[in-house]
Amino acid sequence: MKWIDVKPYLHVRSAGNPVYHPNGEVLSFITNYTGLPQVWELWSDKGWPSQTSFTEERIIFVKYISGTKMRVIGMDVGVNEKEQLFLLSEQGDITPLTDSPDHIHHYGGSSPNGKWIAWSSNRRHPTYFDLYIQNIETLEIRQVYQQDGTYSVVKWHPNGKSLLIQRTQSNLDNDLGILELESGEVRWLTEHDGEAIFLSPQFSKDGNQIYVLSNKDREFIGLAAIDLTTSNLTWLDKREWDLEELTLSNNKNLLAYSVNEGGISKGVIFNLLEQKFSTWDTPIGAITELAFSPDDSKLAYVFNGPKYPSDIWELDVHTNKAKRLTFVSKSPVIEEQLVEPELIRFSSFDGLEVPAFYYKPKKHAGKLPVVVFVHGGPESQIRAVYNPFLQYFLNRGYAVCTPNVRGSSGYGKTYVHLDDVRKRMDSVKDLTALVEWLKNNGNADPDKIAIMGRSYGGFMVLAAITHYPKLWSAAIDIVGISSFKTFLENTGSWRRKLRELEYGSIEEDGEFFDEIDPIHRTKDITSPLMVLHGANDPRVPIEEAEQIVNELKERNHPVTYIRFEDEGHFFVKLKNNITAYTAVADFLDQYIGL
Repeated sequence: MKWIDVKPYLHVRSAGNPVYHPNGEVLSFITNYTGLPQVWELWSDKGWPSQTSFTEERIIFVKYISGTKMRVIGMDVGVNEKEQLFLLSEQGDITPLTDSPDHIHHYGGSSPNGKWIAWSSNRRHPTYFDLYIQNIETLEIRQVYQQDGTYSVVKWHPNGKSLLIQRTQSNLDNDLGILELESGEVRWLTEHDGEAIFLSPQFSKDGNQIYVLSNKDREFIGLAAIDLTTSNLTWLDKREWDLEELTLSNNKNLLAYSVNEGGISKGVIFNLLEQKFSTWDTPIGAITELAFSPDDSKLAYVFNGPKYPSDIWELDVHTNKAKRLTFVSKSPVIEEQLVEPELIRFSSFDGLEVPAFYYKPKKHAGKLPVVVFVHGGPESQIRAVYNPFLQYFLNRGYAVCTPNVRGSSGYGKTYVHLDDVRKRMDSVKDLTALVEWLKNNGNADPDKIAIMGRSYGGFMVLAAITHYPKLWSAAIDIVGISSFKTFLENTGSWRRKLRELEYGSIEEDGEFFDEIDPIHRTKDITSPLMVLHGANDPRVPIEEAEQIVNELKERNHPVTYIRFEDEGHFFVKLKNNITAYTAVADFLDQYIGL
């Protein structure tokens, strides 16, 4: 059987982070068109963008400073996630701002007069994030808020005298408050009972309220307005799906956001003056990173779908028609080979209906070899988007199934907590029900079902093959957790605090970890295993990979290990991705091949 090499799939570039120049004639965005994410510019009267930054490390984001032509960018070194901030001039010159490479910096926007920026950092203590402002001309840095906790700046208040800040209790629970810069006092706006999240806040025209996405006292994330004086919350859009990506027009009259309908986006514009909703059509995929043009006539956004890899699109607000602006992801070699999935649901051991996307290869006869790919997070969601290696596997004749097992986001507050702490293995058990569905309803070959996942999905892989070894013919663990005990001991201290809320703590749940951790059950593994990991991973330390690899090697179990010295939690470099996923495909061919 002939197939296309992995390189064309990996050479598909992506574009993101669109931001309009103040004159509205230029759109800046980030693309890895040259192999490394850099800032590019697209002029309205030119057909092809031009590169405007030339750094040796990836650029993570780009934002304009209010009322100026200057941009702030973020970069780290070797994918270590210790983000530093820089000024990027129109000529491409770069000026360091934070210059503290041992610490993390999260950008919080610029003041209305364009003279100051705000950011948070763990400079004082590796576990805690304090708040700072910095003068753009003198580069003077002032600490404006210090507390033991995870704090960040969301944006400046329109009056320029205060900051809208965030206090993060967990990935699913936070609060918003107003920090007065002169006094240092904070007035919290969203203090609440139980768990609630408040996302993407936008100041109203009069500055007296904020529009925000929240799930306070409800299952799904809706659109609300919060009065800054009384803290009263009023709902504007309540649906039985999560709303995402809220942004506000410059004239403060239009709100744009997307609806996440089971992993597929629908775009919405809400006219605040007329109290009317309008939607725009897109193919199957995900809408992210919305940005209005200075005159509010256009809305730029990133669209990413199985057949439409990540590029910048633009909606004409007046005609409600969208068009594709960039074509960095266009690849005629593979376009006709790309596959869209079917959205399926299967019943788990306790009757819970679990959603999944099922992709079938275009050409295949007989029973299907299947790769089950489990997402990370775990408070995340696999979406119907372009994934180069999954599409590559499809082209080679493998079916691919991507489940959103219990614990995934996007299906309500109750669903996301169904795998917390001592319920951890219920999500692994969901995979056993999926295998039964694939065999009975998905035309899967029962002797050719592999499991693959990255990060927390890597733990799911290792848990599946240690607790339910007879189901799997092969397994691929990418930057996965092999022991919650050693993971919590060695991950970054600020990350450990947030992860314990989901996984449990060593002090209270250590015995349970010993019971479920794959590292203690390696004798039960029967399927061949491939492990891939980056040596610079700050999230899941590489020891998580090496301890299970060493255990398997000691008993001569078939295990293939690839260690990337110049990668972190994410594999960024093209040559490494080619190495990784060529090896993965060869591994699959060896053990579940056609």
